[in-house]
Amino acid sequence: MTIKQLSIFLENKTGRINDVTRILGANGINMHAFSMAETTDFGILRLIVSEVEKAVDVLRENSFAVKVTDVVCIKCSNTAGSLASILEKLAVQNIFIEYMYAFADGDFANIVIKPNDLEKCVALLDECNCDMRSEL
Repeated sequence: MTIKQLSIFLENKTGRINDVTRILGANGINMHAFSMAETTDFGILRLIVSEVEKAVDVLRENSFAVKVTDVVCIKCSNTAGSLASILEKLAVQNIFIEYMYAFADGDFANIVIKPNDLEKCVALLDECNCDMRSEL
């Protein structure tokens, strides 16, 4: 089970993240999770949103470069060692994590993972009865 993630390429200048959030908000699109990574010249804003297709359309209409990627989102207990146990299962099967980000919500945490082998990762997590999310 996978979830759609948007990757938006932004110039490193003041106000570009604000532009994205303003456009999404004006179009009634909720941001459920996000992560920001940067290099010298640009940043990559990764988002999980309420309406993927609509978000892509409105962002592209406003000249943003947007890519849609399938990622895995798992829900696990927000306790010490929960994530380590899941990551160990992936490592044993040589599943490399390209990047990930997470957020806690009370007793649970949601972890977004971009593995090198999406199908193998999903199959393994399913076999281990991990709670994979189809939406947030």
